[in-house]
Amino acid sequence: MAKDSFSQATLDDILRDVINEIFKRGETIFPTKGEAREISGVLLEITNPLARLSRTETRGRIFSALGELCWYLAGSRRVEFIAYYIKEYLKLAEDGEIHGAYGPRLFKWRGVNQISNVINILRQKSNSRQAVIQLFDAHDVSERHEDVPCTCTLQFMQRDRKVYLIVNMRSNDVHWGLPHDVFCFTMLQEIIAKSLKVEVGTYKHFVGSLHLYVKHTNAAKGFLKEGFQRTSPVMPPMPTDDPWPSIGRLLKAESAIRNGEALDESQLEGVDAYWVDFVRLLQLYAIDKLKSADTKVEAAIAVQEKMSPAYRHFTERFVRRIEVRKPVGD
Repeated sequence: MAKDSFSQATLDDILRDVINEIFKRGETIFPTKGEAREISGVLLEITNPLARLSRTETRGRIFSALGELCWYLAGSRRVEFIAYYIKEYLKLAEDGEIHGAYGPRLFKWRGVNQISNVINILRQKSNSRQAVIQLFDAHDVSERHEDVPCTCTLQFMQRDRKVYLIVNMRSNDVHWGLPHDVFCFTMLQEIIAKSLKVEVGTYKHFVGSLHLYVKHTNAAKGFLKEGFQRTSPVMPPMPTDDPWPSIGRLLKAESAIRNGEALDESQLEGVDAYWVDFVRLLQLYAIDKLKSADTKVEAAIAVQEKMSPAYRHFTERFVRRIEVRKPVGD
């Protein structure tokens, strides 16, 4: 019998389940971006949304996921912003912008800040069923665009002093898109929960077409060969205070780092270590663009020493990759 519903505590366990299911019974389709294997009408549940990062060598992409989240939170559609983290977006640009960018739709869609709207709705009536954000729009397919939102809606529900999130996707690529979507959307879920001073509930992700492109088959098999990952540690919980002032400082630091400007460390004073760690991760990513391998390693270690142990798995792996690429005699 076909299995269409999957529930696990972590992103890695969900990825293993659905990739195996696609290999088992996926049907071949031929969409615009290339041949793929698909299962349809799939519900994924992650019971611990803080386990939003893959800990594997192949899918543990914390830097690009964090970069994409910052792109969303900044409300930007500019391609040079997101291409700094994910070069594939360059193929989707129209006049220097990404048509389907989520940031403007989240924060300034047709005159509505949908994030603020959801928070206000749940503050006024905690059990409301109207706290819905719309990302896909009928106009997206009334004419051709290089990038059309794969996400239809985000529905936030507050029950038992927890914020739950139900995401509806028209289409989802299990290898590239799903890990980033889970990271960004569960981060939004936690941001909204902290804005309301409640806890985080489970995360549900419904997909019309869940697929694996044939060109990613070997990478998916490599992921499976890595075996089961530790279920802990997960990301630390977000601080309980209002997250938006810290988000503002994070975005200011991100812009400086991405544009090669000197980071004013004084702007991090008084910011909780949770958010400062994100800034340090962005600094690490920028370090990899330096020319000298020796300089990279030294700079990366210096930044790593300023961070909490929560991301040690990723930062140590980052330093190892730099050392492996280091030319003989460099």
